[in-house]
Amino acid sequence: MEAKIKAFMDEVKTRNGHEPEFIQAVQEVAETVIPYIAKHKIYNGKNILLRMVEPERLVSFRVAWVDDDGEIHVNRGYRIQMNSAIGPYKGGLRFHPTVNASILKFLAFEQVFKNSLTTLPMGGGKGGSDFDPKGKSDDEVMRFCHAFMLELNRHIGPNTDVPAGDIGVGAREIGFLFGMYKKIRNEFTGVLTGKGRSWGGSLIRPEATGYGTVYFAQSMMQTNGMDLKGKDVVISGSGNVAQYAAEKALHLGAKILTLSDSQGYIHDTDGIDEEKLAYVMDLKNNKRGRISEYADKYSAATFYKGETPWTVKCDIALPCATQNELDGEDAKALVKNGCVCVAEGANMPSTPEAIHEFHEGKILFAPGKASNAGGVATSGLEMSQNSLRISWSREEVDQRLKDIMEDIHDSCVKYGKDDDGYCNYVKGANIAGFVKVADAMLAQGVI
Repeated sequence: MEAKIKAFMDEVKTRNGHEPEFIQAVQEVAETVIPYIAKHKIYNGKNILLRMVEPERLVSFRVAWVDDDGEIHVNRGYRIQMNSAIGPYKGGLRFHPTVNASILKFLAFEQVFKNSLTTLPMGGGKGGSDFDPKGKSDDEVMRFCHAFMLELNRHIGPNTDVPAGDIGVGAREIGFLFGMYKKIRNEFTGVLTGKGRSWGGSLIRPEATGYGTVYFAQSMMQTNGMDLKGKDVVISGSGNVAQYAAEKALHLGAKILTLSDSQGYIHDTDGIDEEKLAYVMDLKNNKRGRISEYADKYSAATFYKGETPWTVKCDIALPCATQNELDGEDAKALVKNGCVCVAEGANMPSTPEAIHEFHEGKILFAPGKASNAGGVATSGLEMSQNSLRISWSREEVDQRLKDIMEDIHDSCVKYGKDDDGYCNYVKGANIAGFVKVADAMLAQGVI
């Protein structure tokens, strides 16, 4: 089996040797899915996984825009349309200087499995640009978004490809993108998700990824006779996902100890309550400040510059910042300090070495493709509401989200439970996501 996995990965590396993030994502899937394929004749000899790792379409384009001083800038835009076997391509747009084809391909590949796990009819895609919205005026962001959509509109549509937001693409950016799409195409459709409430958006969508991560962690805990109430929680990040993960964890009775950004993390020994969280939301969403300012305001908090929060003693860890933020040494520290559950709110925030440590320590570990699927699940619910021209209540959307996350958890347990009773959620998520997509691909022939 190791020889089969190596032969497969050698072929992937030959084609994609300059894309380390993508290779990392494929490696994780290959190690769990290839043994499953070998045991099920229906998939044998069909090169189904090799077909999955090759994007159906990779679009790259120039984005030229003008800043407030009249200077012309040029950025690169991308859309990776990875797999449409079970529905239109679905996945976020990321605006960040680190964006490149490797990162977007890994995200698109993960998205295929994530979307499959939701049980909703959505394929996988991802896109974005190396444009950095930080420090830009609203007018500059608008001009960039309009220029970006001038090209992207050719490749998307409500039944073709439905982008959403991601890092650097929030409500402001979605609004500018949607406005230009509507103008160019002269139609009002559900082509983007994460829209404003008054023009086709869904309640709970901003909260969904963070809420869903906590719902998944709650399911893991309950399955093992534990509860979130009274538990100490360490969270990385302070953006959308981290904020709403903290909010839902607070609602369920947990104590939040940390938040972070690219400059470091704050540790509040008294806990980040709802009032303090409201301050963080205003600081990050409206004032676009730094998390270090939290420590200036609250005396119980300490700011640790240039560090990550994984050495803080906790029961539950929720990495909600970015890929590969939690390494093997961080994982060892979490296990040593008694952490019993890790649920990824970001995409692939744990390195392979970290995941190995979590499995060795037999603690509950949920990969992002399962635990952070709440965002795209609610995007799917937004698509449904747009198609039906209706709007569900906050309670109804939240309940549907909770049900979906519980279903994803159950699917992971179905395929991931080992003989000793320990659930390998990575294996479970990969196989559960693979089966639905693979079956659809087989039914549609070699295309």
